[in-house]
Amino acid sequence: MTKVTNQTLFSARRLSVNLVTYPQGHKVLRHNDPMGSGRYYKLNVVLQKPEKGGVFHADKLIFSLFNRVFLFRPDLHSHSVTKIEQGQRKLLSVALNLPG
Repeated sequence: MTKVTNQTLFSARRLSVNLVTYPQGHKVLRHNDPMGSGRYYKLNVVLQKPEKGGVFHADKLIFSLFNRVFLFRPDLHSHSVTKIEQGQRKLLSVALNLPG
């Protein structure tokens, strides 16, 4: 599988912001992100869509806007990205972990 580039733009105890680039050929298998205690939220903003493939799926979203902005609970709901068949997928990912 091809290598994902994850650039940390900001990192604190409960909040992180990353610029993530998924290259052609990459896919994200269906999974969830267990965090132990608390509530874990992710806001993903797709800055660049691939020409083909790279479609995000989640069992449940809090909201989706223009099929580019997704707010969801990755700790509770499975999510995945289909194989990027042409181009790359770039997103700004904001993760927030709130105490329970």
